[in-house]
Amino acid sequence: QVQLVESGGGLVQAGGSLRLSCAASGRTFSTYAMGWFRQAPGKEREFVAVIARSGGSTGYSDSVKGRFTISRDNAKNTVYLQMNSLKPEDTAVYYCAAARGYYVPSTSSQYGYWGQGTQVTVSS
Repeated sequence: QVQLVESGGGLVQAGGSLRLSCAASGRTFSTYAMGWFRQAPGKEREFVAVIARSGGSTGYSDSVKGRFTISRDNAKNTVYLQMNSLKPEDTAVYYCAAARGYYVPSTSSQYGYWGQGTQVTVSS
């Protein structure tokens, strides 16, 4: 079991930056691949980024590639999402999630644990 708590969301102008954090409980954080997803009003939840258990591999959706960076600190049980050059279309609730048994999963069904989400709003 792992519990996830996101933080760092807020309101930012287009072109600005935010860093999201996701703190995990438990002593098995390093055994989970970690991902970030987002859901905008009226839209389905979509994959944003993933990082492998060791942090050695990452993956991104085309819409954020080159602007967002996922990282993790296994000693602190925390995964981060650095978001730069933010656009109004990045506005959404952002969720972190944990997956076991996959290398760099990119579909929500592969994740067994989810945080409560943090709101990111980008104004134009």
